[in-house]
Amino acid sequence: MKSFFRRPFDDVIACLMPIMSVRSPFKAMGPMMISIVVVWFLYVPVHELLHVAGCLMTGGEVTRLELSARYGANFLKEIFPFIVSGSNYAGQLTGFDTKGSDFIYLATDFLPFALSVLIGVPVIHFCMRGRRPILFGLGVVIGLAPFYNMPGDYYEMGSIMTTRVATWVTGSAPAIAFEGIRSDDIFSLMSDLFNDPGAKGIEGAGAIAIAWILVVVALAVDVLLAFLTYFVGGLLGRLIVRSEIPKFVMPARR
Repeated sequence: MKSFFRRPFDDVIACLMPIMSVRSPFKAMGPMMISIVVVWFLYVPVHELLHVAGCLMTGGEVTRLELSARYGANFLKEIFPFIVSGSNYAGQLTGFDTKGSDFIYLATDFLPFALSVLIGVPVIHFCMRGRRPILFGLGVVIGLAPFYNMPGDYYEMGSIMTTRVATWVTGSAPAIAFEGIRSDDIFSLMSDLFNDPGAKGIEGAGAIAIAWILVVVALAVDVLLAFLTYFVGGLLGRLIVRSEIPKFVMPARR
């Protein structure tokens, strides 16, 4: 279990050590930082369009994807009519219909992270074998996406699972118990629960207390799912690399 949670940190350090051990580490860091910025601007619209694909492929409908203009919204909206230029976030799927299916909902949330499993984490494993700052920049953006999306997409997945179990336990179907805690922004949700829980359909001290308990459980599921995604990507990465990654030893200074 300890190794399961340490693995992403150990892998990143193993990639950074060869980059930082050169005579001029700042020169080596330059290409990596440029790579991170370039990949980020390409990855954001791809990430959002994969949310759309996840919804459509599993039988849902999409009517509105808000995307910031800096990520090519003005160009992409000419190709995809559901894209709207302008968003409070880098991008957000605001108009979609899951037909009441949690499977469609989860597929919509998760599909972008298939890139983490298939490309991002394997690239990180490849970068552990030598000094590859440009490739490591790609691995950071795509491979570590589950972790910087824990307050968003991964919390939403955790809340879908948690509220589904709560629905089964309370026998609330076809209505979803505590549906108001399903959110792709944990910080906005917590603000609403503090200031106006009634707007989320949660009223009364008992219901509010249960809602907070479910949020905490959903956060725990959120973290577990993020590390599990990285773990599965790591299994694929080791398969591709096909050999044990040698431990990097800092060369002695002369």
